[in-house]
Amino acid sequence: MGNINISKMLNIYNYFDGVIITDEKGVIKYYTNFRTDLYNLRLDEVIGKTIMEIHPEIKEEDSTIMNVLKTKKPIYDHIEHLTTLHGDSVTNVCSTLPIMQGGRIVGAIDFSRCIDDEFHKNIERRQIVIPNISTKDEKLYNIEDIITTSKKINEIKKMIPMIASTESAVMIYGETGTGKEMIAQSIHSSGPRASKPFVSQNCAAIPDTLLESIMFGATKGSFTGAEDKAGLFEIANGGTIFLDEINSMSMVMQAKILKTIEEKKVKRIGSNEFMTFDVKVLCALNQDPIKCMKENIIREDLFYRLSTVLIEIPPLRDRIADIPFMVNYFIGLNNLKMNKNVMGVSSEVMEILCNYNWPGNVRELKNIVEGAFNVIGSNIINIKDLPAYMFNLFEKEHKTLLKIDDNLSLEDKVYEYEKRIIIMALDSTKNITQAAKKLKISKQTLNYKLLKFGLKSKR
Repeated sequence: MGNINISKMLNIYNYFDGVIITDEKGVIKYYTNFRTDLYNLRLDEVIGKTIMEIHPEIKEEDSTIMNVLKTKKPIYDHIEHLTTLHGDSVTNVCSTLPIMQGGRIVGAIDFSRCIDDEFHKNIERRQIVIPNISTKDEKLYNIEDIITTSKKINEIKKMIPMIASTESAVMIYGETGTGKEMIAQSIHSSGPRASKPFVSQNCAAIPDTLLESIMFGATKGSFTGAEDKAGLFEIANGGTIFLDEINSMSMVMQAKILKTIEEKKVKRIGSNEFMTFDVKVLCALNQDPIKCMKENIIREDLFYRLSTVLIEIPPLRDRIADIPFMVNYFIGLNNLKMNKNVMGVSSEVMEILCNYNWPGNVRELKNIVEGAFNVIGSNIINIKDLPAYMFNLFEKEHKTLLKIDDNLSLEDKVYEYEKRIIIMALDSTKNITQAAKKLKISKQTLNYKLLKFGLKSKR
């Protein structure tokens, strides 16, 4: 099989978007969904129910799960068209196998893969596609690892393959924990450089002298303790270099980086010999780049050189619709990792999560879910399983909000609440028709409310 990475092939998440395990009666006991951008049923809407309950249009005789339970024979590569309780439609190719114990059937397992999403042609979704990785041991993120129901993030996902196919520099702006490196790795993994090195360097809090030797390399004896060492531009030759928190560099170092990128050649410290290189340059900032230029934190010429493509990742608090689905996604991952069967979070916990400010963004949410798994005493994450610091921040923000709200009338408070719900529905659906269906109102009513709240209509 040549240079095929076997461990990467054996990872079932490369081939399946969803897994369902039922008991002998067809009641769903386990559910994992890695494409919440297309199929947005939550764990609590699935666990304990049959396939006919979550997809009312399916008859028992048409269900692969129910047929496998009845015949004890597997069904492979069956095409099914599903509509969820929320009105979202999806087309899957699925394979369903019986689970046998002591000669009797005790359940069924169903593996499904979406074949009508916008990111893959149908033929590609029916094949096993092994992701490219930059080294034998390093596993990089790819576009399918970006889990979202947010319209803004899905727009970024659509851009990635196009961006990856060019040589243009890319600047990624987003707060800490929003997933800048995931986007950078996905760009690398989606392009022609995917089999070449991906080299990442966080530029924060590194003295110029040390950062210069890291970036450009050094020759033996060029400074105390120096040895012959290639710099990151040399190491990344043919591939991609990602400079994180580039706004932390000094202006002097920024000038040297700009010159190196412009000339596409590098000279090790202590050497007179230039070496040419060929890399795609990606960089990231955790502050507004325009503000950084105005405050002389980043050079204007460096900004214009590196921002050929500018990607802005919205913070988690601005895409509230992502929170429930990311929670379920992280619960699924930790169930597998820790061999547990956590079904979801309580309604009180979800309310806190959706109203929390998320200064650490997705990284913080991921760690909070994992932390809860370490102390959980049931199959539902409850308030007592959350870290204490969340409540201190939440209560402080809530009190501030209440003070502001004291000046609002009941009518104004209802106005703001309704507006927020509509924004959530718009951000988690593809168009106005779907948003209206999710809100259980007519399309005409939603259009009226969009005008009322001054919200831009989705086309």
